[in-house]
Amino acid sequence: MDGVKKNTDDFKHIGKILCDGLNTFQRDPDLERTGIFSLWDSVVGEAVAKNARPAGFKGKILLVHVGSSVWIQELQYYKKDMIRKLNEALGKELVCDIKFKIGPV
Repeated sequence: MDGVKKNTDDFKHIGKILCDGLNTFQRDPDLERTGIFSLWDSVVGEAVAKNARPAGFKGKILLVHVGSSVWIQELQYYKKDMIRKLNEALGKELVCDIKFKIGPV
């Protein structure tokens, strides 16, 4: 190649690059938090479960999709009790707040 020697030390295998990139993300999903999806119905009760579903987490804030603004208003009154019951069911304080938003239930 025109007498130019390439330094192979500068090359990295694509697998190494991908592995390094993926290691920057959280390796083990927070399995404790995912338990909330299976516990939800029994913890909040049938009426709430029909009208509100956990959507995900943002840190220790549980994001919950609710069917209507009327339900958002109603659930605001029970939020502290819901947080306490969810943390008891999970066995740890994994939820410090709940944010309700209209979304798919």
